[in-house]
Amino acid sequence: MTPHGSLLALDVVVPVYNEQFALDASIRRLAVYLADEMSTTWQITIADNASTDGTPQIADRLADEIDGVRVIHTGRKGRGHALKLAWGSSMAGVLAYVDVDLSTDLAALPPLVAPLLSGHSDMAIGTRLSRSSRVVRGGKREFISRSYNVLLHGTLGASFSDAQCGFKAIRADVAARLLPLVQDDSWFFDTELLIIAQRSGLRIHEVPVDWIDDTDSRVEIMPTIRDDLRGVFRVGRDLARGAIPVQSIYAELGRTPIGPVARPSFLGQVLRFGVVGALSTAAYAVLYLLLQGVLGAQAANFSALLITAVANTWANRRFTFAIRGPSKAVTHQFQGLIVFGLAWVITSGSLVVLAALAPNAGTAVELIVLTAANLVATVLRFVLLRRWVFRAPKSAGIDVSHLSLTSGQEPAFSTVSVISASDGKRAAETLSATQSLSVPDAAEQNSSQKASAA
Repeated sequence: MTPHGSLLALDVVVPVYNEQFALDASIRRLAVYLADEMSTTWQITIADNASTDGTPQIADRLADEIDGVRVIHTGRKGRGHALKLAWGSSMAGVLAYVDVDLSTDLAALPPLVAPLLSGHSDMAIGTRLSRSSRVVRGGKREFISRSYNVLLHGTLGASFSDAQCGFKAIRADVAARLLPLVQDDSWFFDTELLIIAQRSGLRIHEVPVDWIDDTDSRVEIMPTIRDDLRGVFRVGRDLARGAIPVQSIYAELGRTPIGPVARPSFLGQVLRFGVVGALSTAAYAVLYLLLQGVLGAQAANFSALLITAVANTWANRRFTFAIRGPSKAVTHQFQGLIVFGLAWVITSGSLVVLAALAPNAGTAVELIVLTAANLVATVLRFVLLRRWVFRAPKSAGIDVSHLSLTSGQEPAFSTVSVISASDGKRAAETLSATQSLSVPDAAEQNSSQKASAA
């Protein structure tokens, strides 16, 4: 339902690059779905980013033939760049995008945008990694996707589950504030936008989706992985340096936390740290055995420690010391790597001593000595994590509800909400019930407030 003198509520952007074979059928299918299922005013925007086949001509024809379809053309390739232009030029109150192959079942669209139209949430994403999601794709892509999201959890403190699903939405006022800060114009665009939103204390809504892999995907896996890793490093560096103004965004748009999360008692910390440490030690032993024959003892020891160190810091941050928000997540990982360095010195030193005392010792003896040294390093790790890395603030245990966010601080955490895609029908009804409240005009808000004051 396109607007006729009324405010445009939803703009669904479809980024395309050389999609002449899929574009026509996908846009027609999307338009039929929106007309049948969405009770709000809507628009479809085809964002052509430098296609070299017949895609631009097909897009122009579809815009002429189908009411509510528009086209923008850009001479630069890149999904992120196309989305910036399409969202930046839209008059809608809620901005969404879907992949042109429609890999995600459109039944998840109403529950995706409903909390944004009602004002409950700031961003919404589809997730393929929820237990209730139904996903059909190869094992290689599944492994890469899960590994990438684990990396985001461990390095940037991401609280959302799926950064790269091509099924997202954002409120227009939030997009206007965040998009100028997103540097990436390609596939890392989604991750960068989500990290900035989370660090700014915005509420990110998640919807489990049904998803079928596109066998004709244009994504080049290895270059994308390389660019994503560079993006993770850049964003982490900029956050640590304060180059991204998350504090000012929080002051404008962020949602104030209800209250601080209670830290476990000392005994509780010891028990939780013990569980995490036992799992880390077991993982270290397995990794060392797998790598020792290929890399040698010292390199295998270093690699096994490094891999388990990132996961160990993340787990202790969240479970042992109950730090759930993104604040100082990058700093904590950096400090955790320093602690890892000390652990490496201890374990490497044990190998040097073993080589001096028993130069012909076998792998089994090496493993026993290294495991013992790793346990010693684990005790030291707990002390350093508790007294230095995750040291309790001075205000712990007293009322801090009167404190406000000041310059130089980051918001304590952002909120990620999750609902089932099976609620699509109810969400569509919610859209109808809240249509008059969706994307309220500023003048209407002001007049309403004045009337209430009178």
